[in-house]
Amino acid sequence: MSDERDNRHGAHAEDDDTSAVARPSGKRSARRSRNADSGSVATIDRPTSGKAAKTDRAERKKTGNPFKRLIKFLREVVAELRKVIWPNRKQMVTYTSVVLVFVIFMVAFISGLDLAFIKGVNWLFG
Repeated sequence: MSDERDNRHGAHAEDDDTSAVARPSGKRSARRSRNADSGSVATIDRPTSGKAAKTDRAERKKTGNPFKRLIKFLREVVAELRKVIWPNRKQMVTYTSVVLVFVIFMVAFISGLDLAFIKGVNWLFG
């Protein structure tokens, strides 16, 4: 009886260790767990090859009304945009500043290399 308890406890301890590693923390994981509980997990079904792939392509071509496809596409876009975690104002200012500083640095660096190569070629071939 005590061996069964130890085995069960050991199995749960291993599961807890792996779940702690695999489960991310933060806002995203909470949102995923809510969606997973409601059963709205997004999956992509892709056919492997052969007849299944050919029939799937044929079915896609047979879908008629382009307006219905456009409306379906727009609904899917809106659904995906609802899943996005948008940055707040402070994060956006920080990210924009980092990108601008990096771009300015790279422009200065490449301009300096270009100037150095021009001077080197003029000195070499003068």
